[in-house]
Amino acid sequence: MVQIFNPNELKSRDLDRLKRYVNLLDFYQGKQWDGRPSRNEKQLTFNYARVVVDKLCSYLMSGINFGAEALNEEDIEKAVTARSMLNEVYQQNNLEQLDLETEIDCAVLGDGCFKVIWDASSGRVRVSVPDIQGIYAWWSPDDMSRIYRVASRYALNSEEAEVSYGLELPSRQSFLTEVWTEETFELWQDEKLLESKPNPYGFIPFVIYPNLREPKRFWGVSDLDEIMEPQRELNRALSQLSRILELSGNPIAVLENVEQSEDIAVRPGAVWNLPEDTRAYLLDLLQGGGVGLHINYVDLLYRTLHDIAEAPRAAFGGSGRDLSGIALEIELQPLLQRVWRKRLIRSVAYRKRSAMILRLLEKYRGQDFGKVDPSISFSPVLPRDLSVVVGNEQTMVQSGIHSRRKAMNELGVKDPEAEFERWCQERRQILEMNRDSSLKNGKQRQSERAALEE
Repeated sequence: MVQIFNPNELKSRDLDRLKRYVNLLDFYQGKQWDGRPSRNEKQLTFNYARVVVDKLCSYLMSGINFGAEALNEEDIEKAVTARSMLNEVYQQNNLEQLDLETEIDCAVLGDGCFKVIWDASSGRVRVSVPDIQGIYAWWSPDDMSRIYRVASRYALNSEEAEVSYGLELPSRQSFLTEVWTEETFELWQDEKLLESKPNPYGFIPFVIYPNLREPKRFWGVSDLDEIMEPQRELNRALSQLSRILELSGNPIAVLENVEQSEDIAVRPGAVWNLPEDTRAYLLDLLQGGGVGLHINYVDLLYRTLHDIAEAPRAAFGGSGRDLSGIALEIELQPLLQRVWRKRLIRSVAYRKRSAMILRLLEKYRGQDFGKVDPSISFSPVLPRDLSVVVGNEQTMVQSGIHSRRKAMNELGVKDPEAEFERWCQERRQILEMNRDSSLKNGKQRQSERAALEE
């Protein structure tokens, strides 16, 4: 039996996770130094961590195709309808942009979440992205994939509460908490239960997934966790090098055996009158190759950051060498492996989201999709020579190894089923035209023979 929910328990639940979220967001936004700088201390921030996260997300989200596959021949037409309906929901909710924004959020915080509900006012499926900082989950201790309760907590001011829920708040701001199980739905305002009813959907309408999962842990790992230390050290090393170059451009005057130096100034054309047995010179911080050591250390940090982030320099459009084909793929193997690991997790999350969409359409629009399994495919990360790929797929199709749908999927066609249907329609039209032309030519030849016989 599921224990009765108490909204007060959220105040002390997942405190370490929520604190980690705040620190990760600050780091991503460039707050990467500990403490405030002293008066003469320079603290430069080169937010390379943000560039790495954004770049990895761009590679990951390039070319996603949503579809549905029939589990038997009787449901092939229903699978076509399911793909069409999924594409409609995709366009209505602008999921292409929403998925990219969610992916960046997931890469930074380590966790992502989708909410799939039926919007009765507009009569359509609504897909939204709740703030993961307000999401709490309860799962089976022997199977983390079995979530039996989800709570979504968010703050509302008086105007938002009135517009969204028709509530009059006693204070300027309150917290609303949605609590979902497969059987029930509850809505809480702070510690007051506003509504309790059976779950209208029959499933928990949340898809919670990790960026990258650690073994035996439900919540995920951020892309920033591994590169925080090299990023901070890179900022410190570049700040130190900048300070050295700044001082070298404004040299320090060194005086030996001089008790007073009120009239000593370093400027063009300056003349110094020094007593006997004294010595004056400018401090050269660049002598002895000292700056080269700093530059070498910065290069070492730069390479370390690339290695730990699994983002080779070639992934940013410049490797210093002309690479193509297999050589480029080998150079980018760390990136490809990281993207592959993420796509394994995303495929499960997107298929689950599509399944929820289809169930809502069946319930509220009366659609019958039969035995249809949602599918997801990703385009290759690296650019490909289409002429070579087309040649390979042509051979595969002619040999009976690949179907035309499979070939179109390998070529990155967004909707292979619809494209195959258009191909069949064109083929039927061409066959009819050829048949009509053959009949016409046949009749003409018969007329010509008849005329010759006469």
